[in-house]
Amino acid sequence: MDNSVYILYSKKLDRYYIGFTENLTQRLEFHLNDTQSRKFTYKADDWKLIFTIECESKNQGLSVEKHIKSMKSKTYIQNLLQYPKMKFKLLEKHKGTSDC
Repeated sequence: MDNSVYILYSKKLDRYYIGFTENLTQRLEFHLNDTQSRKFTYKADDWKLIFTIECESKNQGLSVEKHIKSMKSKTYIQNLLQYPKMKFKLLEKHKGTSDC
Protein backbone atom coordinates (compact mmCIF):
# COMPACT_ATOMS: atom_id res chain seq x y z
CA MET A 1 0.00 0.00 0.00
CA ASP A 2 1.17 3.47 -0.74
CA ASN A 3 -0.28 6.14 1.52
CA SER A 4 -0.17 9.33 -0.50
CA VAL A 5 -1.44 12.84 -0.16
CA TYR A 6 -1.79 14.37 -3.60
CA ILE A 7 -2.72 17.67 -5.17
CA LEU A 8 -4.35 18.04 -8.56
CA TYR A 9 -4.60 21.32 -10.46
CA SER A 10 -7.08 22.39 -13.11
CA LYS A 11 -6.01 25.30 -15.29
CA LYS A 12 -9.56 25.58 -16.61
CA LEU A 13 -10.96 26.14 -13.11
CA ASP A 14 -7.75 27.59 -11.62
CA ARG A 15 -8.46 25.33 -8.65
CA TYR A 16 -6.60 22.76 -6.61
CA TYR A 17 -7.93 19.44 -5.36
CA ILE A 18 -6.28 17.90 -2.30
CA GLY A 19 -6.79 14.24 -1.50
CA PHE A 20 -5.47 11.15 0.24
CA THR A 21 -5.35 7.62 -1.13
CA GLU A 22 -3.86 4.23 -0.46
CA ASN A 23 -3.59 3.58 -4.21
CA LEU A 24 -2.50 6.65 -6.17
CA THR A 25 -2.68 5.07 -9.62
CA GLN A 26 -6.24 3.86 -9.10
CA ARG A 27 -7.34 7.16 -7.53
CA LEU A 28 -5.93 9.24 -10.40
CA GLU A 29 -7.77 7.01 -12.86
CA PHE A 30 -10.95 7.66 -10.89
CA HIS A 31 -10.50 11.44 -11.04
CA LEU A 32 -9.51 11.59 -14.70
CA ASN A 33 -12.39 9.38 -15.86
CA ASP A 34 -15.01 10.77 -13.52
CA THR A 35 -18.54 10.46 -14.87
CA GLN A 36 -20.41 11.35 -11.69
CA SER A 37 -21.38 15.01 -11.87
CA ARG A 38 -21.75 15.36 -8.10
CA LYS A 39 -18.01 14.99 -7.62
CA PHE A 40 -15.79 18.07 -7.56
CA THR A 41 -13.30 16.79 -10.11
CA TYR A 42 -16.09 16.28 -12.66
CA LYS A 43 -16.17 20.06 -13.18
CA ALA A 44 -13.03 19.99 -15.33
CA ASP A 45 -11.26 17.57 -17.65
CA ASP A 46 -7.75 18.98 -17.39
CA TRP A 47 -6.66 17.85 -13.90
CA LYS A 48 -2.90 17.39 -13.57
CA LEU A 49 -1.06 15.74 -10.70
CA ILE A 50 1.27 18.45 -9.40
CA PHE A 51 2.28 17.22 -5.94
CA THR A 52 2.54 14.00 -3.95
CA ILE A 53 3.82 13.22 -0.53
CA GLU A 54 4.35 9.64 0.64
CA CYS A 55 3.23 9.05 4.21
CA GLU A 56 4.20 6.30 6.66
CA SER A 57 0.61 5.46 7.56
CA LYS A 58 -3.00 6.17 6.71
CA ASN A 59 -3.35 8.26 9.87
CA GLN A 60 -0.34 10.39 8.97
CA GLY A 61 -1.67 10.85 5.43
CA LEU A 62 -5.13 11.89 6.60
CA SER A 63 -3.56 14.31 9.08
CA VAL A 64 -1.33 15.89 6.39
CA GLU A 65 -4.31 16.14 4.00
CA LYS A 66 -6.41 17.81 6.71
CA HIS A 67 -3.59 20.26 7.46
CA ILE A 68 -3.17 21.31 3.82
CA LYS A 69 -6.95 21.70 3.39
CA SER A 70 -7.20 23.73 6.60
CA MET A 71 -4.75 26.29 5.21
CA LYS A 72 -7.36 27.20 2.54
CA SER A 73 -4.60 28.90 0.59
CA LYS A 74 -3.35 28.75 -2.99
CA THR A 75 -0.20 30.47 -1.76
CA TYR A 76 0.43 27.67 0.76
CA ILE A 77 0.08 25.05 -1.99
CA GLN A 78 2.36 27.03 -4.32
CA ASN A 79 4.92 27.26 -1.50
CA LEU A 80 4.72 23.47 -1.01
CA LEU A 81 5.63 23.10 -4.68
CA GLN A 82 8.40 25.68 -4.56
CA TYR A 83 10.05 24.76 -1.24
CA PRO A 84 10.73 21.00 -0.84
CA LYS A 85 11.72 21.48 2.82
CA MET A 86 8.06 22.18 3.62
CA LYS A 87 7.19 18.62 2.59
CA PHE A 88 9.62 17.17 5.11
CA LYS A 89 8.45 19.53 7.87
CA LEU A 90 4.86 18.43 7.23
CA LEU A 91 5.80 14.76 7.50
CA GLU A 92 7.76 15.41 10.69
CA LYS A 93 4.95 17.47 12.24
CA HIS A 94 2.42 14.70 11.59
CA LYS A 95 4.72 11.76 12.36
CA GLY A 96 3.07 9.22 14.63
CA THR A 97 -0.32 10.86 14.24
CA SER A 98 -2.96 8.53 15.57
CA ASP A 99 -6.07 10.69 15.50
CA CYS A 100 -7.71 12.22 12.47
